[in-house]
Amino acid sequence: MTIFCSHCHRPLQAEMSYLPRRGKQAPATLKPFRSTKSASKARRDQINVELQALRSLLPISTWEKERLSYLHTMALVCLWLRGAQLFPPDSLHPVGPVLSVELLSLLPGFLLVLSANGKLVYISENVAEVLGLSMVELLAQGDTVFDILVGGAHEDVRKKLLFAQEHPSREVTFVSEMRTSKAFRLQHGGNRAVAVRGHFTALHGPATPSTAAFLALCTPVTQFPADGNAGFQDDLFQSMHILDMTFADVTESVIYHLGYRREELIGQSWYSLLHPEDTDRAAAQHRAVALGTGAATGPAVLRVLRSDRTWAWLRVWARRDSGGRAITCTSRCLREEEAAYLRAREHRPAPRSAAPPAIPPPPPGRELSLLAAQLRALADSLSPPAAAPAGPGAPPFSPRFPGEAPPGAGPPAAHALGRSRAPQ
Repeated sequence: MTIFCSHCHRPLQAEMSYLPRRGKQAPATLKPFRSTKSASKARRDQINVELQALRSLLPISTWEKERLSYLHTMALVCLWLRGAQLFPPDSLHPVGPVLSVELLSLLPGFLLVLSANGKLVYISENVAEVLGLSMVELLAQGDTVFDILVGGAHEDVRKKLLFAQEHPSREVTFVSEMRTSKAFRLQHGGNRAVAVRGHFTALHGPATPSTAAFLALCTPVTQFPADGNAGFQDDLFQSMHILDMTFADVTESVIYHLGYRREELIGQSWYSLLHPEDTDRAAAQHRAVALGTGAATGPAVLRVLRSDRTWAWLRVWARRDSGGRAITCTSRCLREEEAAYLRAREHRPAPRSAAPPAIPPPPPGRELSLLAAQLRALADSLSPPAAAPAGPGAPPFSPRFPGEAPPGAGPPAAHALGRSRAPQ
């Protein structure tokens, strides 16, 4: 192909001969193909070896190690690293695994340690007795305390932890439902409400976010003795009443909860200790137990007057005894946060099929005298006739607990509610 100049129209073939032609261009040097498949496999194998080494160092059983995934292994490693940072091996506060099984079995709940930002640092091994999930299974939900909570209480819990961090010497309490196993939910009908009580403390050195930890004891809120025996429960006491709710006997441990001696309460009316706003609630439970067939009714959250004129929150479980001549009450002391949570649950709408028959409240504007008259009439109708002689087969009524010697005298007479002292 000949190229001509645009000015003189002379051919420029000779002048452009120095330009390389397409056909005569030197072939470009191609880079050799290098596969990264072997390198990726080598990296994965190296990661697996490191994870296996970390898994072997975890202080858990071999059976649990074999069930761990890679992500779960890293979560446990991070947990123990946070624990090693807050609980150094040479510190005076040993980390949780040093606690013996015998010591954990004596606790009413499980131990929980959190970092300043809410990260899980330690969960005691007896958590399975409360939630039905082991420590390893519970960490599968997440690595913060908000991951194991159920419901919309995250913001309230965050405020509580922030307040506790700003006031290290103050103990805070919050109640929330925690995640449980599927078998536990099927058996108990849902997750378990747990009261978390604890405070922030500096484990070593000055109080900083990296050295402070939230130490807490988590106890189940709805825990009650299945057989009604309160002899081995520190936060429970038991009382026996005549059908008009006059104290016939009470356990000696009542002095630790209410400040009264046993002799001070015998002969007094239960209604003389109740908060005025809770008398209707207590009367509804009283009528349900007295008119029932002997089966236990649901517990009631009530305020009771202590000997120092302060109010104590109690969760009271009432039932008729086998003879039907007395009412036994098992009471558990509550904190204000626990009582507020249980009161809120009582006000939740129940399904129509499971709704108990409604008990009409007393007319507004009436005083306790009307309630006293109604209960006095109820007690008179339920009490056996005084003139009826005791037959040879009739068991004598004893206001004592089972296992104690029956008194020589007969049953105490029913006390009128009007003679009991009123709360101040």
